[in-house]
This record gives sequence, C-alpha cells and structure tokens, in this order.
Amino acid sequence: MERKHFLKSLLVGVISTPALLSACGKESEEATPATGSTGTGTGGTGSGTCTVAPTETVGPFPTKAPASYVRSNIVDGKMGHPLTAKITIKNSSNNCAVLSGALVDIWHCDAEGSYSEYGGNGMQATNYQAVHFLRGRQITDANGLVTFTTIFPGWYNGRATHIHVHIYSASGTSLKVTQIAFPEGAGTALAAVNGYGKGLSGYTYNKSDSVFSDDTTGVEIATVTGSTSAGFELTMTLNVAV
Repeated sequence: MERKHFLKSLLVGVISTPALLSACGKESEEATPATGSTGTGTGGTGSGTCTVAPTETVGPFPTKAPASYVRSNIVDGKMGHPLTAKITIKNSSNNCAVLSGALVDIWHCDAEGSYSEYGGNGMQATNYQAVHFLRGRQITDANGLVTFTTIFPGWYNGRATHIHVHIYSASGTSLKVTQIAFPEGAGTALAAVNGYGKGLSGYTYNKSDSVFSDDTTGVEIATVTGSTSAGFELTMTLNVAV
C-alpha cells in the first residue's frame, strides 16, 4: 500500500484493534518534569551515512491541517518529561548537503499513548478531536535544522515509541513520510521514562515493531540524551532525495 502522497496538500491513543495495527504497519517503497533516572546518550546512525530515510506509513492519525500549526513549541499543556527534538534534513541528491527551507511536520502520541485530533471510537477511546497537542511544523534553517519543544512520547499496544515526520520541499512537494524510533535497553531514556505510569509490560520493542523491525542498521533510531529530571534531547538526521 503506497501512501507517501497522502498529505501532498499543505492544508494538508491507546490503540489495540487489528485494523489499526495494520494501518500502522510498514509501507512498501521502491528505492512537567519528575525527578528520577537518567538516560544515556545512546542511539542509531541517524542516516549519517547518507542513506535515504525509509518511507513509512503516515499512520491513522496524521495532522489534518499542518500549515495551521507552524510553531516550535508543540506541548499545548500536555504533561510529560520535556523533550527537545532536533531534526536535520539533508539532500541525498547533493552529496547529503544540508537542505534549508524545507517544511518539516512532526506528530506523536501523548504520555498515555493518545493522539490529538482523533478519538471517541474503537481506535482510540479518549476523544481529542477538538485539540491539537504534540503536532507542529517548522522550516529548516541554513543548517537544515528544525527544533521542536515537546514531551517524551508514550506508547500504545502494538507499536514501539516513535515520532512521525513528513518532509516537504519549500514549494510544498512531498519529499518523505517517515518515522523516528528510540534507543532501547538498560540506561536509555526509554528505560528511564519506563512508559510513564504503565511501565513497559507488554511493550512492543523495535525488533518486533511493524515499522522498525526491518531496520537492521539502526538508520531509523535517533540519539537521545538527558534524564527525567533535566529533560531529554533527541537528535536525528533524515536524508531525502530532492
């Protein structure tokens, strides 16, 4: 199922149903803080070798009008451990030179695993249709960088912790829909956050996740540093062909 043009227009939960898990699966592609534990600076390659970021499903909860949410701070009052997400976009068609002026949309679930703009149905019980937390758009600077102030995402049944990303050219052409994974294991931020109130019992790890399970080189895994007391920082490089 090819959906990488799903959000071509610029105007362009706690989940467990089988239909939702299928919708969250891999796409085909040709070519307020609490005190607590620390998380070490572990992570993957972050596309550092100029590998093009994999195309992934946009999921069942894309931002409905991303052009309406041009902002760096996307918290909107949601509680959770602070996370600063720094995403660099590079052009694989130009020796992976940084790509300035690109539009970058991100969205992810809250600490409980729910998404804004959706809900009140079998896919997500809590109704958040009227709110827009943890969604935003930024334009890459001269270094190809966008920075978002957010919270550490929670998790829901069938998926590893993740952040959705949609990248457009300056003119609005869709360049890439992908997802960012988090490092796992002892000493990581994921272990420190420990699923917030619900722990990690029943958690789907990257190796079993429908999107990340085939990422044998860690190209989709970000680097995450920090602690639950000081907050976390995520850094990731995504390479796209322009």
